[in-house]
Amino acid sequence: MNTFVTFLGRGRYNELTGYKEATYEFPDGTEKTTAFFGLALAEYIDPNTVVILGTKSSQWYVLVENLVKTDEIKNELSNEKIVALNELFEAEIKGEVSQEHLDKVVDLIEKSVGCKVVPRLIDFGMDESEQYKILNVIDEAVPDGEVDFDLTHGFRHFGMIGFLSTFMLARVRQRFEVKNLWYGALEMTQHELTPVLKLDGLDRVRQWLEALNRFDATGNYRVFGSLLTKDGVNVNMARHLENAAFYERNLNLTDAAKEICKFRTVLKSKLPGASGLFQQRLAERLTWVELDTLSKQQAKLAWQYWERRDYVRAACFGWESLVTRECEENNCDVTDHKIREKQARNVEHRTDNPEQRPGDNREASQYINKIRNAVTHGTPPNDKNVEQMLKDENKLRDGLKKAFDYLLPVKKAA
Repeated sequence: MNTFVTFLGRGRYNELTGYKEATYEFPDGTEKTTAFFGLALAEYIDPNTVVILGTKSSQWYVLVENLVKTDEIKNELSNEKIVALNELFEAEIKGEVSQEHLDKVVDLIEKSVGCKVVPRLIDFGMDESEQYKILNVIDEAVPDGEVDFDLTHGFRHFGMIGFLSTFMLARVRQRFEVKNLWYGALEMTQHELTPVLKLDGLDRVRQWLEALNRFDATGNYRVFGSLLTKDGVNVNMARHLENAAFYERNLNLTDAAKEICKFRTVLKSKLPGASGLFQQRLAERLTWVELDTLSKQQAKLAWQYWERRDYVRAACFGWESLVTRECEENNCDVTDHKIREKQARNVEHRTDNPEQRPGDNREASQYINKIRNAVTHGTPPNDKNVEQMLKDENKLRDGLKKAFDYLLPVKKAA
């Protein structure tokens, strides 16, 4: 299902068409002379559904009248349709077009356009409430599937609202994809040709910003995969990030680091498309693999998840970092499960070292372990201090921070 969404304004250039007639040149060299760019674009895209958005004062009658003339339908109009057109004409003059007026003539528009047409009235968007209502109308009118947006006509702020609606729909819909954003650049006309611009790059930037925000909130590298491949990065290389996401989220940092190191070879040269704009930001989020020991890598991620307020993973990585460091200090295999269990018991029962700064090493270790057990298994801790932490985020956050400050070899990132 492909839907095309366009805005209808109220052009003042021509009494008959409203808009200035121009010859539009599409990206593939196709040319079309028309005063209604949206209709020419609909013909070019050939969608299943066209959604036309306009206010109560938009040139609805002018649009329908031109369609009727163009397709020589006027001679076949019934008295009922003539009355409906006259009512629409009167309403447009007064700036009082209603949805009922549009519903009475939508079949005329469909007969000319050649597909399903959904004309919808929208507010002027003069305040937040009206702007939200416009987004609601778009949400209700546009079905799932691929969608092309024409941001050419209507009030200038409608272009921004249309762009925002693509962000909203792509975020809240499970089966929705923005295919292209279009703009008929009349002000760029040269040699009697008006270029038709695809603004897909703007949407790609929007997708990258969203992906970075989602990663910073969740730590899941998978959000970058499809964006990289859309910009031309080899699918197999992008898959290394997705594999890393799987391993890391299962606390398997050894394999996650291997996958990230394989992917980082792509970052040695300029990434194509919008990905290049965010290359440095992406690289910064992968620097933990540069740390020279597994325990430091785990500690780094413990701090990162603490920053994200993901206390389950923060506690898990914090504890694993302590166990791994114990293995490293005793020259043990950090990947051997049985050895790790033994070293974990050493961490749990380690006696105090009076030469250390004030505080109890064992108690701090046990705090991390008790918090980890409580948040991962959902079982009440047998420690009143930890129990109180789990009832107050500020106490839990502060408790983990103090334990991390005391025990983990890598401080939190700036």
